[in-house]
Parts: sequence; C-alpha cells; structure tokens
Amino acid sequence: MNTVQRSLRVNANIIYLMGFFHSFVLIVPVFVPLVQAHGLSMTQILQTQALYALTIACLEVPSGYIADIWGRRRAIIIGSEINGFGFLWLVFADGFGDFLVYEVLLGVGVSLISGADLALLYDSQKQLDQSDTPEAGASKALSRLISIEAASSGLAGIGAALLLLLGDMSVLIAAQALCGFIPLVLGFMLIESPRPTLTQSHSANTLAIMDLLLRGKPVVLWTAFAIAAFGLLAMYAFWIYQKYWEIQGIPVEHFGYIWALFALTVSLGARYASYIESKLGWRRLLILTAILPLIGLLGMTYAGGWVGVMFGFSIQLSRGMSLTLFYDALNRRIPGDFRATVNSLVSLAIRSLFIVTGPLLGWSLDTQGMHVTLLGLVVIFAPILLAVIMGLGLRIRRESPELSLSGTPASKTNSAL
Repeated sequence: MNTVQRSLRVNANIIYLMGFFHSFVLIVPVFVPLVQAHGLSMTQILQTQALYALTIACLEVPSGYIADIWGRRRAIIIGSEINGFGFLWLVFADGFGDFLVYEVLLGVGVSLISGADLALLYDSQKQLDQSDTPEAGASKALSRLISIEAASSGLAGIGAALLLLLGDMSVLIAAQALCGFIPLVLGFMLIESPRPTLTQSHSANTLAIMDLLLRGKPVVLWTAFAIAAFGLLAMYAFWIYQKYWEIQGIPVEHFGYIWALFALTVSLGARYASYIESKLGWRRLLILTAILPLIGLLGMTYAGGWVGVMFGFSIQLSRGMSLTLFYDALNRRIPGDFRATVNSLVSLAIRSLFIVTGPLLGWSLDTQGMHVTLLGLVVIFAPILLAVIMGLGLRIRRESPELSLSGTPASKTNSAL
C-alpha cells in the first residue's frame, strides 16, 4: 500500500469520526424542553428552525460548489469551526433572538460540511477500491457513515440522560460546547482525494449540472424527489417527537433513552438496507419504506402513552433505509466532479420546503393540537410518497430492469419481481 492509499484510508476513518462527533449533539434529545424553558413556544421554536433552514438554503449550493472547486477538506474545516462557535454561543443564549443567532451559526457551518463530507468519503473510497466495481466499496462506506451518525445520535441521547442526573440543562450545554470543537481538530487530519480539476467556466459547470439533473438521467431527478419527500417528513417527525412525549406524560429524564433507541433503529435500518433490498427486491422495499412512516404517524395519532411512542420506531426504520438507499442511488449516478454540488442541491430542496412549512407545523401544534397535526401529515404525505415511489420505480425500470435501486445488478430472483 503506497503513501497515497494509506492517507486515503486514514481519510475515510477520519470522516467516520467526524460524522460521529457531528452527530453527537447532547442537546438534541431534549432541545424542545430546553428552549421552552427560555420561554419559546412551538411556533417560535419552528421559526428558529425555519431560519436555520433558510441559512442553509442560501448557502447550501454555493458551499457545495465551492467544495467541488476549491476542495472538500477546506470546506469541512471552515464549517466545523463555525459549528464549534455556534455551540459556544449557546452557552450564553437566553431568549428568542439569541436562539436565532445560534441557528444561523449552525446553518452556515452545516451548509459548508453538508455534501462535502459525503463527496470526500465517496471519492476517497473509490480511489482505494481497485476492483472492477469501485462503487460497491463506496456504497458500503456511505452506508457505514450513515449508520455511525445514527448510532452517535443514540449515544448522545444516553449521554444527555446521564448528564441530567448530574445537573440541569446548563451542564448539557457546557458539555456540548466542549464536544463541538472536536470535529475541527479532526478536520485538519484530512487530505483532499485526487480527482480531475474542473477547467470549465462556472456557467458551463452550472449548465452541466442542470443537464445531468433534468435530462441526463431521469432516475437522478426522481431519486432527488424521493430524498426531499422522505427527508421533509422525517424532519417534521424530528420536531414532533419531543412535544409528543411531553404530552404523553413521559418524564424529560427519559427522553435521552428513547432518543437513543430511535437513533439505533435508524442505524440498523441504514446498516441493513442493502441486505433487505436483496431479499425483498427494490420494488417491495420502496413500498415498505413509504408505508412505514404512515403507519407510525397513524399509530401516534390513535394510540397514547408508551404505545404511541413505540409507533415512532416505524418512522425511524423507514428513515434509516431511505437514507442509505436513496443517497447511494443518487451518488452512484452522478460524476465525482459535481457530487458535492448535487448532494447540496438535494439538501437545499428539503430545507427550502421546511422554510415555508416549518412555522406552519409549529402553529398547528400550538393551535390545533397534536392529534389534528399528526392526522394532517398522514393526509398530506400519503399521496406524495405514493407518487414519488411510483415515479421512481417507473424510471428505474426504464433505466434497466436488471438493476437494483442502487444501480447494481440485481439477483435473478429479485430482477424478476
């Protein structure tokens, strides 16, 4: 193994570690009660999240393009530094305006990291894999990263629960401020993976990206639609969970443990998504991935207490599977030159939708109640998810009936489904 290969292998491990610490956010499992303690309503909480999404929406694509042009390592380092200062700001936050500043800082940091980390990992792994199908190793690396991030979120839930036994929310915030700078230290250990330098003009690059999305490969566009639809629903669920648990009378001290189990479910779904696809076939897996979150929302609507909480696992399982399958399918079909940009465009779609609808979700929770809000999400998303999986399935069949969702040859059994 030469020096470049050793460096790239270290690269992949560093990205895994960075993914772990970016997701190890101790305040997330109790963020809603934490912010409510400072006097914010659910409407205001979702307004801060809309600003966070707006910040990312404004910077997501430019930052992804910068990562493609100037280097993924540089974008990741700058983003990690801003993230660290965001968590440090939270130590002094006390009111609606302070939390707005906090969300802007995190939005800038995340926009620089988002897409760049996936692209650097994918490219590094493809450079390492000298087989005839280097995408296979890259796909496993992507699945591993998603699984690690989900497991880290679960460990953060346990950490939050344990820290609350030692003190109040201020202990959590202080610990998060310290952990927030670990990814920055790790970022300096990365190297840029070898790849061709873009020589076209910026306008030519833009036209090439739009041509890829709109005319080049229809599966790419429909996979992006799927990521946006499933991602938006998962984002809604993310902000509903803690309020739902509160309404069901679950003590806040237990939130961390529930969050850990939810994150573990996402991790397992991501880890075994490809295996499930090989057993069920991509058509059945698409249907399963769409049905699971609807079952979860209906169960939370009509069940109460711990039974209602348990239905949330259905949403989390779908989240884990969809993350791996759709992002793998997307990254397999786009060239490395524009991988960070396209990943950023997909994230932009989710954030843009949330900018408009996030505050409405908060308003619905405050004025209409949990039951009506959950039922409304079922009514809205049932036809959306159906349209997405039907459209995506049709494009995959047209691309090649011999391919799986990820773009690899399907088994004889599954290709006949």
